[in-house]
Amino acid sequence: EGSVTKEMRASKLEGTARVGLRATRTSIHWQGVFRQPMLLPLLCLLGCVNALRLATPLPESRQCGRARAPRAIATLESTDVVEVTRTEETVEQLNSLSLQTHRCHSISSDAPPQVDPFALVHEQLTPLSSVVRSQLDAESHTLEHASQHFFGVGAAREGKRVRPVLVLLMAQATQAANTQDAQGGDMERRVQLASITEMIHTASLIHDDVLDAADTRRGDSAVHKLFSNKAAVLSGDFLLARASVALAKLGHAQVTREMAKALEALVQGELMQLKSSPEQRLSMQYYLTKSYCKTASLMAYSCKSSALLSGHALDSEVTVAAEKFGYHFGIAFQVIDDLLDFTGTSETLGKPGLQDMQLGLSTAPVLYAAESHPPLKALIQRKFGERGDVQSACEMVLRSDGLQRTKLLASFHAQAAVDACCSMPESASRDGLVNLCHKVLSRSS
Repeated sequence: EGSVTKEMRASKLEGTARVGLRATRTSIHWQGVFRQPMLLPLLCLLGCVNALRLATPLPESRQCGRARAPRAIATLESTDVVEVTRTEETVEQLNSLSLQTHRCHSISSDAPPQVDPFALVHEQLTPLSSVVRSQLDAESHTLEHASQHFFGVGAAREGKRVRPVLVLLMAQATQAANTQDAQGGDMERRVQLASITEMIHTASLIHDDVLDAADTRRGDSAVHKLFSNKAAVLSGDFLLARASVALAKLGHAQVTREMAKALEALVQGELMQLKSSPEQRLSMQYYLTKSYCKTASLMAYSCKSSALLSGHALDSEVTVAAEKFGYHFGIAFQVIDDLLDFTGTSETLGKPGLQDMQLGLSTAPVLYAAESHPPLKALIQRKFGERGDVQSACEMVLRSDGLQRTKLLASFHAQAAVDACCSMPESASRDGLVNLCHKVLSRSS
């Protein structure tokens, strides 16, 4: 009898793990992935998050906000609680939905709104680091200090806090768009969502630095350099675990599912970066999908979650616009980051320049340059692996129009983000989001 019970338990655990991992469908070949030891903690957490989805009852849909939008963004399939995320379809749907008819501001010809987006949320943003630190107490001194390194404990800069600012401004903007007295728009939950978003982002940075063997981050040594690879991986996992606990405490099942999809996309982005084929390294679409997974997905899902916490329905126009804003803003942010890899300095960036090519990564400036400099394609396909490849590629990029076209690509997505804002009612917070779109194009770090 004891043996049968153990078998049943083992079968149940195996089934739960299968459900969790099956929910992640990517175009990546999985052969060899599990030989990447630093990815295993993230993948295990992903399985746990999807198992949590399985145990979370579906909420009743709340009818709030303006008329419902077309099913532009994929939602639940039939009555399944475990959602199947198809990243390529999500990106395609976000791109196909145009909000240009709502345009109220031109990113290229209009001056930025005279409002400081950071000042608008200063009161909520100031205690963010202490709020996060209060959730990261651990019995292990090393684990506690490693996980709190970017939240005021270490010498590293705390960062721009762009993601929490987006969450807080979007919460205000979508609350202004709420024409009904909906539940769930309280400030405490918004601040908690902002801190959750920053915890997830910081965990991804710590894991990225281990995978990339980076020496510095935000002007200081990377966490794994200060402690060890194992401590860094565990501290990132600890951040994600505590973020998941905080997420559950929000008491909003749909927000839990949306933010879980952000975690899922982060994992997929790492897999895309690790397992790309020579042909995929030449593909602009592959690059943009990877940029969505690694950067824009967290911004998109956190903005979407802000709208949900403001009481809007999952498929309302406001929620769709919030996700679309986060998507386009995130792509613009990443494209400019890749541009700065060529034009910025180590001092302003807080990390070495030309780091992407040294890691074998092809970004927008390189892909555009390859169109007019065909010899660059061979360097891209071999991941700049031979001596002199990085320098040769850099020279070809600087001789081409790659940097200019990259700036235009970022401007296109920044304008699309502004158009999404324009679909919401006028407010100071909406102006703050528009102002951020200008800042992302002019940033130097």
